[in-house]
Amino acid sequence: MDTAVPLATDPRPAVDWLDVCAVDDVPLQGARVIRRPRGADVALFRSAAGGVFALLDRCPHKGGPLSQGIVYGERVACPLHNWSIGLVDGQAAAPDVGCARPFAVRVADGRVWMDAAELRAAD
Repeated sequence: MDTAVPLATDPRPAVDWLDVCAVDDVPLQGARVIRRPRGADVALFRSAAGGVFALLDRCPHKGGPLSQGIVYGERVACPLHNWSIGLVDGQAAAPDVGCARPFAVRVADGRVWMDAAELRAAD
């Protein structure tokens, strides 16, 4: 009697990671803009602790360029109206409400990699 259990397959398609820059190209507590062929730019952020995050470069409030904001901890302050946006999930801090779309990021061997399909998709 065969008691082998079939392996579960991941229903998600494999991620096509795209090398976008060196980690050092993103300043500590700063940002770098990644231009997309369609849709708004993406802002890559690097926290003081070295974490790398990516959000749509538009504040959910009035569309301010988050890449020009001040990075503190794992948040960025929008340069237009000082909304505090989480770098991990893009969520505005209460009492403000809204979300800047987050993008998948991977760091390996000193390089920043992003999901190519996310970068190609229009907003």
